[in-house]
Amino acid sequence: MRMQHKLGAAILGTVLLGGAMPAMAQKSADNLRLSMRAALSNIDPYYNNERTGVVMHHQGWDTLVYRNPDTFKIEPLLATEWKLPDATTIEFTLRSGVKFHDGSTLTADDVVYTLNIAADPASKVSTPANYAWIEKAEKTGDLSVRVKLKRPTPAALEYFALVIPIYPKAYREKVGAEGYAKAPVGAGPYKMVKVEPGVSIDFERFEDYWAGSPKGKPAIKKLSVRFVPDAATEMTELLAGRADWIWNLNPDQFDSVNKFPTLQAVRKESMRIGFLSLDAAGRTGADNPVTKLKVRQAIWHAIDRVAIADKLVTGGSRVPAAPCFPTQFGCAAEAATLYDYNPAKAKQLLAEAGYPDGFEVEMASYILPQWGASVQNYLMAVGIRAKLNQLQVGALIQRAKAGELRTYLGSWGSYSINDAAAIMPNYFDGGADDYARDPDVKQWLLEAGSSNDEAVRKKGYSAAIKRITEQAYWAPLHTYVTTYAYSKQLSFTPYSDELPRFYLAKWQ
Repeated sequence: MRMQHKLGAAILGTVLLGGAMPAMAQKSADNLRLSMRAALSNIDPYYNNERTGVVMHHQGWDTLVYRNPDTFKIEPLLATEWKLPDATTIEFTLRSGVKFHDGSTLTADDVVYTLNIAADPASKVSTPANYAWIEKAEKTGDLSVRVKLKRPTPAALEYFALVIPIYPKAYREKVGAEGYAKAPVGAGPYKMVKVEPGVSIDFERFEDYWAGSPKGKPAIKKLSVRFVPDAATEMTELLAGRADWIWNLNPDQFDSVNKFPTLQAVRKESMRIGFLSLDAAGRTGADNPVTKLKVRQAIWHAIDRVAIADKLVTGGSRVPAAPCFPTQFGCAAEAATLYDYNPAKAKQLLAEAGYPDGFEVEMASYILPQWGASVQNYLMAVGIRAKLNQLQVGALIQRAKAGELRTYLGSWGSYSINDAAAIMPNYFDGGADDYARDPDVKQWLLEAGSSNDEAVRKKGYSAAIKRITEQAYWAPLHTYVTTYAYSKQLSFTPYSDELPRFYLAKWQ
C-alpha cells in the first residue's frame, strides 16, 4: 500500500522537475472532468451509501427542501412550504410545474411513491437508519403530501434535504429498479445521459430545470465523472490534463500541487470522521481477541491519534472524544472516557488480557494507504500484528455488513446531517454495521432519537457515548479535512458539509 503513496509523490516530482505543465481545462468544451475514487456500482441514491453517491444525487436529483450550505437554514425546494401539525406529522405543499428529466411533471404521487419505498424494510435500501423514522406517506392532493413519522424526529427536515431525493414514479415503475440504475431520471439541475456502473457517469445541464431554484441553473454545461482505483491514479489524471478536479488527495501533496501555475489546492474541514471499528460482539467468532475489553482499551492507548491528525491529515484536523462529529447535536464530549497515547499501558493491558506477545489480526481499510499504515505501525509497536488489507470502498462495506471484519478502518460523513442521529445509530442500533450489539446503547439511542425534548435527547446520547467509550467499542481517530485540487480556470467553492456543488461552479 505504501507503493501507491510513493507513486503519487514520484509523479508530482517528475512533473515538477521536468517543468511539464498540465493540459488546459476543458473550458472550451464546457465540460468539467471529475476524477473520483469510490466507484459507484449503482447510482440510485437509495442503493449506495458512499459519499460519491451522495455527491452524484445532489447534482441529478432534487429533494423536498434545501439546506443552505452557508447558513444551514432549511429552504424550499420541491416543496414550497411545510408544517408540523403534531410531533409525528409533516405536511408538504409541492411546487407546481417542476419537470423530471423525462419530461413528466412532479406530483404528490412521485413523492408518496419515493418515501414509501425508502421507508419499507423490504426495499433493502443501503442505509435504513436514514429512513427508519418514516411510517408512511400519503397523498392529500395533487400537490400535497402528509408524512407520518414513527416517532418525533428533530432532524427530519435535514434528512429530507440531504438524503431523500424524489423518484419519478411512472418512469421507475416502467423500467424497474435495475433499469432505473442504468438510466436514472431525476429532477435536479443536471440530467444523467450515460451511466457505466463502476466506470463513469456523464451529466448534461437540464435546460428545463425550474426557475428560481436555490441551486440555480448550472453555468457549466457538462460534467464527466470518471472513477479510478486509487489516489495515485487520480493525481496522474489531474497532472496529465485528463481531469479538471479531484478531491481527497494525499495532504502531503498539497503544497506541490500549488506550485503549478494552472492548478490550485484548497482545504476545508468536513463533518466526516475517520474511525477504527472493533468486533466487540464477536460476530467473526468467539476466538476473536478484540471481544475482550482490555484488548480494545489497549488498541485505543496504542494509537497516537493526535499525531495522525496533526502530521498526516493536517489542515486543522481534530481528534473527537466521542463517536460523532463535535458540532453534531448530542455529541457530548464530556460524557466520553478519554484514552491517551500510552504504548506502555497498551502492552500492560494486552498482557492482562492474556496476550503478552500480542496477536495477529486482519485490518481492512479503504482510507488513504499511508494513514492505514500509520495505524498499523502503532499497533505493531505494542505487539498487535495487524495485516493491512486495502480494499475498494464498496468491497469493504459489503464485508463489514456481512459481519466478516474483526477490525477495519473507515470513515463516516453523516450525510452531512448535523445531529448525532446521523452517525451513532448506524453503528450501534443492532443493524448490519453494529459490531457492539449492546442492547442498552441501542435503547438509549432510540430514546434520544424519539423525542423533541432536547434534555431527553442529550441524556440518551450522553448515556450511549459513556458506554461506547468505556467499553472501547469503536475508536474515532480524527476529523477529515478534505483537500481539493482543480484547475485555476474553475471557480469552485468547498463547503463544510462535504458536498461539492458543481451546479454552483463556473469557469473563470
